[in-house]
Amino acid sequence: TAGKLGSSVLALLLAGYLAQQYLPPPKPKVIGVDLGTTYCSVGVFLPGSGRVLVIADKAGRKSLPSVVSFTGREVLAGYAAQELADVNPLNTIYDAKRFIGKLYTPEELRNESNRYQFKVRVLYNEGRAEFSVPANETWRITPEFVGSRLLLELKRMAEEQLGIPVSKAVISVPADFDERQRNYTVRAAKMAGLDVLRVINEPTAAAMAYGLHKAEVFNVLVVDLGGGTLDVSLLIKQGGMFLTRAMAGNNQLGGQDFNQRLLQFLFERVHERHGVLPSHQQDIHRLRQAVEEAKLNLTMASSVSLRVPLSLSRPGGDREKEEGTRVWFRETVTRERFEELNQDLFQKILLPIEEVLRAGRLDRHRVDEIVLVGGSTRIPRIRQVIREFFGKEPNTAVDPDLAVVIGTAIQAGIMGGSWPLQVSALEIPNRHLRKTNFS
Repeated sequence: TAGKLGSSVLALLLAGYLAQQYLPPPKPKVIGVDLGTTYCSVGVFLPGSGRVLVIADKAGRKSLPSVVSFTGREVLAGYAAQELADVNPLNTIYDAKRFIGKLYTPEELRNESNRYQFKVRVLYNEGRAEFSVPANETWRITPEFVGSRLLLELKRMAEEQLGIPVSKAVISVPADFDERQRNYTVRAAKMAGLDVLRVINEPTAAAMAYGLHKAEVFNVLVVDLGGGTLDVSLLIKQGGMFLTRAMAGNNQLGGQDFNQRLLQFLFERVHERHGVLPSHQQDIHRLRQAVEEAKLNLTMASSVSLRVPLSLSRPGGDREKEEGTRVWFRETVTRERFEELNQDLFQKILLPIEEVLRAGRLDRHRVDEIVLVGGSTRIPRIRQVIREFFGKEPNTAVDPDLAVVIGTAIQAGIMGGSWPLQVSALEIPNRHLRKTNFS
């Protein structure tokens, strides 16, 4: 009997092993979401292979602009909304993450909203921000509603890719988000039909993407430079636990600012050659697109050639009625020129780095790993500034655009019980964490 039992157990184990090897692995049950200020993305941990799949849209793009636009008939999110940003600015909302769950006095909100073309108002009895769009005056458009439209779009992309409904998520937030901001982010997810299993700090997610939760490291510095904000975090790792020891940054420094400098330069060039500044919305939109493309290409190439069609209005003409003179604007932009235009901004990155080391009482040479996050850390000059400051190479093993979403997807795999089992990253909450802002 014992022999029969033994062979039965062996047969079961063998059947289980073969099933694991040859049956299609189960579909991921939980998605990981990086709801960024400028871009957002979604990923899943693939059971069996242990890889992370960052989900792309139909055009192969792995992140969506965090932009939502309202027309009289519909609400658009992502690239469709970004296309309307220049032609429909009053009805197009971006940077909603800056407002989520925050309380303002009317004066504070006035200062904050001066930077935007869309209208932001404060709910006087509550102190919360709300957006007002001419396309639909009857709607209450809150920051979490804007977030929910982006989450809906990401959820739809995931469902299309996986072929199953998705209802559970892990979402990353800035480490300095307070309880209220975290709760309102969870509320945005609920509005999109997502149940949030865990909220993870962005620097911890990035460290997980780099595998640092499994490595023998103690002091990790995360430099996160995206489209609109710079966040520098000092993580202390003890065992498998992460503590965000100190945080500093600049809420008004990012890729958009580098673009703005190059755009300004191109405006001056157009004026020198044609005697007028671009004023048509379509011209400005085309120049913005050319600038973004040039910036991306200059990370690899030493120079790029721009060729942009413009409809320039003659001085003194009626801009509204006049179609303008059609010209092709051509310009070669070198990496050297781009660095020169932004040199002072690139140097500003060091202020928050110095501050977190001071606040964490840590010498720069005792940092074990420097982790780069956010598309703007691809810029060669920025990497050089960081390398020279620390006297060592930053870790660039992971695509900086996708580091946070990859880490969040790994955590989603853990929450969904996917195999091969991963080491979870535990976070020790730091109630005293305050971000020192250099904007």
